[in-house]
Amino acid sequence: MQYELIIFDWDGTLMDSVPRIVSCMQAAALEAEWGALSTAEVEDIIGLGLPEAIAKLCPGILPAQAERLRERYAHHFVQADTTPMAFFSGVEAHIARLRGHEQQRLAVATGKSRRGLDRIFTETGSGAWFHASRTADETRSKPHPQMLSELLAELAVPVERAVMVGDTEYDMEMARAMGMDRVGVSYGVHAPERLAMSEPKWIAHSVDELFDRL
Repeated sequence: MQYELIIFDWDGTLMDSVPRIVSCMQAAALEAEWGALSTAEVEDIIGLGLPEAIAKLCPGILPAQAERLRERYAHHFVQADTTPMAFFSGVEAHIARLRGHEQQRLAVATGKSRRGLDRIFTETGSGAWFHASRTADETRSKPHPQMLSELLAELAVPVERAVMVGDTEYDMEMARAMGMDRVGVSYGVHAPERLAMSEPKWIAHSVDELFDRL
């Protein structure tokens, strides 16, 4: 194995959930009376914790309005929005192949909340795929490296035996901050040129390429 521990981002890396995130955030911003948000604006903050994402999307927003936006976003994502959301094609089979290696460890580091990640784990039956996970509301949001350091400590894996895989500069910078190898994927939200600025080991342009090289 090239890496004992592979840590995956979720949205835009394993799951094709970006369109739903965008539509829910756009609806929430209107209902919170902030105004219209472009697709590009919302895609830029995917990967951050929700409070950090709202602060970046809506500079100067007052706490009550931010809470209203957060509440409406959660409502749309869980209950109201029907935008399809599924794993990228091939992810499930490739993860199963990795799980076939006895010493391979897999983890998730995501900007989702714990409630949100656990909901997806339950809905998809994917929680058993991973040996550990961290969410933005139980540690520090990306690009701070705390969630990675906690995962390494929990699984007793040295940093040089681990790799972070993600589709945003927040993933790449989180890993770079603690000297962890990182691999970008170009099929998510941030452009390859943006990912390349964080000096990843490589950038994969498809799910098959990513897992074949891992």
